[in-house]
Amino acid sequence: MTDIAIVGAGYVGLPLAQVFADAGRSVVLVDVSQERVDRILRGESYIEDVPSETLQRLVSNGLTASTDYDVLRDADSILIALPTPLSKQREPDLSIVLSATERIAPRLHKGHLVVLESTTYPGTTREQLQPILERSGLTAGKDFYLAFSPERVDPGRTDWTTKNVPKVVGGLTPACTERAAELYRSAIDTVHSVSSPEAAELTKLLENIFRSVNIALVNELAQLCDRMGIDVWEVVGAAASKPFGFMSFQPGPGLGGHCIPIDPFYLTWKAREYDFYTEFIELAGKVNENMPYYCRSLISQALNHGARKSLSGSKVLILGVAYKADIGDMRESPALKILQLIQNAGADVSYHDQHVPELPEFGLRPVPMEPDAYDCIAIVTAHSTIDYEDLVDRAHVVVDFRNATGKKGRESEKVWKL
Repeated sequence: MTDIAIVGAGYVGLPLAQVFADAGRSVVLVDVSQERVDRILRGESYIEDVPSETLQRLVSNGLTASTDYDVLRDADSILIALPTPLSKQREPDLSIVLSATERIAPRLHKGHLVVLESTTYPGTTREQLQPILERSGLTAGKDFYLAFSPERVDPGRTDWTTKNVPKVVGGLTPACTERAAELYRSAIDTVHSVSSPEAAELTKLLENIFRSVNIALVNELAQLCDRMGIDVWEVVGAAASKPFGFMSFQPGPGLGGHCIPIDPFYLTWKAREYDFYTEFIELAGKVNENMPYYCRSLISQALNHGARKSLSGSKVLILGVAYKADIGDMRESPALKILQLIQNAGADVSYHDQHVPELPEFGLRPVPMEPDAYDCIAIVTAHSTIDYEDLVDRAHVVVDFRNATGKKGRESEKVWKL
């Protein structure tokens, strides 16, 4: 018997497997990708938060992986950690999760615990997963346990990890909640139980909507500050000196990662079922989605006024293309939209990012860091390994969307800031 089967061996599933395996639990990862399974079994990690040395140790101690859903029959608990993207129409796409659930159902047995970790709208666990799982002939809350516990992974962080970030758990019944909480308490420092799956589902959405709305606020303020001739970074820094009543958010070129750009739309979609329109959330989405277009305009303006050149035909270096600093995660990275926009405008675009070995959709690979070889350098993601003072000294024009150039950037006529 296996303690835990985790369906989905990606950014959520693999770190979750590490935490349980480190706690002495037997774990099997289930994934549709044979290549991914083979890499796990060889101890070759493709997730930066789980180094290959760590994965090799876990595999040697019993962690395993498979593409065969039949391994679920021998597991006490099944955790689902699969993507929940948006469709092209910006509507929830649960097809990956529901397809996996249909494969789980015939393999359920009495006493099984099933927990959904994938971010979704309130009601998914009860309205979507429960009916599929009950096709097994078993009844949720009676014959097997069903709960929702949202992932809270922040890739690249070492201070807050899967192990020490409190785990929110909401079950279909009190017994379901307790069964799931008991499992997580065996490996995770703190578990916070709520009254229902819906409460847990909405908790995750609130967390990311909170960030989306506040980032939109400061992004809008950044555009106003540009017109008023005020340094938005100075204003945010000054406001952050207040020890209460203010939480600092920084402007940027747009939202990235799997959660913040996507999750709010799950709630806006679900709210319409109740004749309710989340205008505040949707407005924040519009502001944030417009930022790459604003950044394209700022690059064009910087070239025009700073180098007397048109964007068309200019050599532009995108510095940092991952969605956040010091990792290689490209999910929903605003750099891709900015790159596309300035490429469409006729610029000769290159990128430098030591964490991202290629951008196949653009036919690009990273170039060496040679600031003086480009008409303009746009700092989209501020990796900590870059010498930004040297960059300002050597570059012709710099557009800094992350305040990476700091005091030197404020004092240099070469540097244009968000």
